[in-house]
Amino acid sequence: MTGGQSENPELWAFLESLHSGEFLSGTVTAIERFGVFVALDDGPAHPVFPGAGFISFAELSWQRFEAAADVVHVGQRVSCEFLQFDTWNLEARLSLKATQPDPFQVFVDTIAVGQQLPGQVTKMIPFGVFVQVADGIEGLIHLRELAWTPVETPSDVVQVGDKITVVVTEIDRERRRIALSRRRGSSAGA
Repeated sequence: MTGGQSENPELWAFLESLHSGEFLSGTVTAIERFGVFVALDDGPAHPVFPGAGFISFAELSWQRFEAAADVVHVGQRVSCEFLQFDTWNLEARLSLKATQPDPFQVFVDTIAVGQQLPGQVTKMIPFGVFVQVADGIEGLIHLRELAWTPVETPSDVVQVGDKITVVVTEIDRERRRIALSRRRGSSAGA
């Protein structure tokens, strides 16, 4: 474990001077199983870690990815938003995805409740199905919205991979969720 304020006064003072939302540049120095270290251009080096900046996997990208190496590589220059001073690890918690537009918010700017969209079933859960309506954007059809007649399980009506038409019933920007229906877009006999 790293020492605190008394053992690393220069690094502590630098990190304490940072403000949430400001941008920091640096170079990716290591990709670990728990996140990515960044050597910051400004400020002192870290006494233990390969960089005083750290990006958790959740803050790497808006898109889903298998491995951090799919998003960044060692030696890559990055500009990140400063989130907070982690006083325990004596590091700057950073976000790379905060520097990019959120594809979800960009997408929902283009749709409205009641609008029909083409989609593809990606996943089944006991109370409904997830449907991809754009690249990297999924919405949920609740079981009761899957068909006109009551449905026991989603697989009674659809399978993963099926292309279906859905209707947007709710857009929740804060929780980044879209609710969909398969019933409302077609006539009762469909």
